Amino acid sequence: MALDYQTLLNFRFPDVEQRYDQQDTLRYALSVGLGSDPTDLHQLQFVYEDNLLALPTMATVLGVGDFWGTNPALGLDWPRLLHGEQSLQLHQSLPVSGQVRGCSRIVDIIDKGEGIGAFFLTETTLIDLSNDTPLATLSATVIARGDGGFGGPGGHLPAPPQIPNRKPDSRCDLPTLTQMALLYRLNGDRNPLHADPAVARSAGFERPILHGLCTFGIAGHALLKTCCAYDPSRLHGMRVRFSAPVYPGETVRTEIWREHEQITFRCWAVERDVLVISHGSAEILL
Repeated sequence: MALDYQTLLNFRFPDVEQRYDQQDTLRYALSVGLGSDPTDLHQLQFVYEDNLLALPTMATVLGVGDFWGTNPALGLDWPRLLHGEQSLQLHQSLPVSGQVRGCSRIVDIIDKGEGIGAFFLTETTLIDLSNDTPLATLSATVIARGDGGFGGPGGHLPAPPQIPNRKPDSRCDLPTLTQMALLYRLNGDRNPLHADPAVARSAGFERPILHGLCTFGIAGHALLKTCCAYDPSRLHGMRVRFSAPVYPGETVRTEIWREHEQITFRCWAVERDVLVISHGSAEILL
């Protein structure tokens, strides 16, 4: 099925209203690795209901409907879709329970040509329905590896955050569970790429990979631990460019640089020595 640029650009995402509670908040934190040390009181505040706090990156799983890329009306080669970039801007701290509305749209499509692929840029505004105010704005870039050359306009993605040419100021190693992708799916993203070995192999992976947004959450945890003393109100925003997937069970190492008020970082899958987030930046209240 040939892709049609205007059909894709005009595709309407249905608004998604969601009521979430403490169980959802606990589940999200566990699914991105919080509680790996059950005696760590800092981690415990995100995975134990007494004085519970919400992770800022939980905004990425709220107000989200079925994955749009699998919609047959779009005609995308969905098993070959990859999460290329993600950003999160928080307008206020996330409550541990509430009701939200997610309003999403495709803001741009960049056709890089046949054999290369296409970039889909999306934006989601997350609204707190208790007072009709924005909680967060999320932007994502999805790489459609099998869908380039359909006749859409070319172009380039915005330049990523630049990593300093020196040793990092700090680093943080965080483990992942072998079943982490299966746990993370419980937040709502049921893409079989992260669960079905046959689908993963058809997409060119040896086995199911971790969700990009799970890796995003792990990086957020590293920033909270290293830069924020586990105070979620200090993490106001993140932006990352994914460079390779994480396989469940690997250790994710986050290297962090501080220059004045600018925080930049990158992440590695330690066991394979593979860069999984090549460029990252964070907005942190210092």
